[in-house]
Amino acid sequence: MCKPFLIDAHIHLDLYEMEEREKILQELDLYSVEALISVSFHLQSSKQNLAFANRDRRIKAAAGFHPEQELPSVREVDELLAYIQRNHEDLAAIGEVGLPYYKMKSDPSMVLTPYIELLERFIIESKLLDKPIILHGVYEHAPIICDLLEKHSVSKAHFHWFKGDKETIERMIRNGYYVSVTPDVLYEEEIQQLVRNYPIERLMVETDGPWRFGDVFQERMTHPGMMHRSIEKIAEIKGMSEAAVYKQMFWNTSEFYGI
Repeated sequence: MCKPFLIDAHIHLDLYEMEEREKILQELDLYSVEALISVSFHLQSSKQNLAFANRDRRIKAAAGFHPEQELPSVREVDELLAYIQRNHEDLAAIGEVGLPYYKMKSDPSMVLTPYIELLERFIIESKLLDKPIILHGVYEHAPIICDLLEKHSVSKAHFHWFKGDKETIERMIRNGYYVSVTPDVLYEEEIQQLVRNYPIERLMVETDGPWRFGDVFQERMTHPGMMHRSIEKIAEIKGMSEAAVYKQMFWNTSEFYGI
């Protein structure tokens, strides 16, 4: 019996080895995965993901600059924004963008201000182009991002693999932001608590592949098929039928990204 369809709301398809990527694409129908939102690290990554999308309609590309790396030059930022403007009709979203929480943990002397300024440029662009924005923002960085979103009246925001305090979660719920959870919902209490607290109408599932997971997924290549286990766990946490969760997750993601 075929499982209901799913959409991977956040994957780095360009970061897989070619053989792994081909395996995933060949098996999407087998695992009832209808689409992949493939997010980008920088300009070259954005170009690669859009090229994938042009070859396979199931791939939906997002263009952006991942914050957990050195800041781009002024010229690199201008080139990326110009690329987004030229190709916005073929892009599903702007992303992945955000703030460098983990990089700052390893280097507390980092100055956050230029990253905030860069993120604000992407938020403004998402507003101008009426594109969803995919955000990397956890813990104490999340309220800063919420400030920027509110400043520019941007509500079509997706916080991927979100982690944060209760007050920020309540603020995000009030603002109608979406969050997506990875397969670690099976074994991470913090993510399970997020699922308990967040409205089912604003939840999505993702893999963040090729990032690998532990527990039952130890040593396994991250594959969109893993999201079926996430659905099982979300249904258990929410006290809902799996069929209802499948339907809601698919609706949430397809509606948010216009698929």
